[in-house]
Amino acid sequence: MSYNIISASMHRDEEKHWLGHTVFTIGESKTEYEISFFSKNGKDWDYSLHFAGEPGAEEEFLQLDARLEEDDDLYDDLLDAAIDSIPE
Repeated sequence: MSYNIISASMHRDEEKHWLGHTVFTIGESKTEYEISFFSKNGKDWDYSLHFAGEPGAEEEFLQLDARLEEDDDLYDDLLDAAIDSIPE
């Protein structure tokens, strides 16, 4: 299933933890999702998925969340988009 990244960002907070966000659509859906990333060390990441704008179908949301748990390539692509936004 294809996806389209709309925006991505990553920065460090005042405690030097990494905080990132990637906004995207997936498949034919027009619903925008945002995945937020958090890491204390830049290696071990936690994430949270939510609607980026108007809420969509809850069933679609739950399916996407389950897919993120199983599809390492999709998860890594979304995380890499946020990491790639870090200024050199």
